[in-house]
Amino acid sequence: MSDTPEKMRIIAVANQKGGVGKTTTTINLATALCAIGKKTLILDLDPQGNASTGVGVGHAARHTTTYDVLVRQVPLAKSIVHTSIPGLHLAPAEADLAGAELEMANVARRSHRLKDALEVLRKNNDYAYILIDCPPSLNVLTVNALTAADALLVPLQCEFFALEGLSQLLRTVDLVRGNLNPRLEIQGLVLTMYDPRNNLSKQVSDDVRAHFGDKVYETVIPRNVRVSEAPSFGKPVLIYDHMCAGSKAYMKLASEVIRRENKVRAL
Repeated sequence: MSDTPEKMRIIAVANQKGGVGKTTTTINLATALCAIGKKTLILDLDPQGNASTGVGVGHAARHTTTYDVLVRQVPLAKSIVHTSIPGLHLAPAEADLAGAELEMANVARRSHRLKDALEVLRKNNDYAYILIDCPPSLNVLTVNALTAADALLVPLQCEFFALEGLSQLLRTVDLVRGNLNPRLEIQGLVLTMYDPRNNLSKQVSDDVRAHFGDKVYETVIPRNVRVSEAPSFGKPVLIYDHMCAGSKAYMKLASEVIRRENKVRAL
């Protein structure tokens, strides 16, 4: 067996529709990856900063943020802080990131700012995974994430309009592939807030699987009170209550992600 370390992989977690479990998926998938020995960085690209709050990094600890990295071109390493979760680091976000689109309107290579910032980390192979928590919109921040990423993970809430916004995201992915990042692939789609008592959840699940086949993860994330409670305590649900249904689902999802990643690496 080779002792060569695995190459760092960058996964953007994106859906322009809000309230689909995007940030919850980012922080819990990252925590699950760390639990199986994969050193991980969360890169918070959402001006709401919920991923930062969700792993216990308060505003007072966010001295240098992803705004500084993108707009002021501060080295990414200067923004990274440790979390209380072993192996998990964070590049935090603050509300000023909301102004990045206007401030970057006329800068050169504006869609490549994040990719350029990540080059040092990629060269040094500092992490097994970087997960980018994208904002709930298809703006310059999301385009930067897709330009920098190796793969895209899409959380989809099990509700009536789940597929409606997805087509727009996939069009954006095609544009990014054609113009900015030809290597971008879809890692997978994960169904969130699944309620087995609700016929609509099953119908949405069936429809998504019919459209996208094996791109949809087998694991579904259930609607779970403990998952909803955890962020208010500044903890991923895997730390808040590792035995609840939501935690078990995110550990299963991490295993699926790793299996898919291993197939990619074997090619």
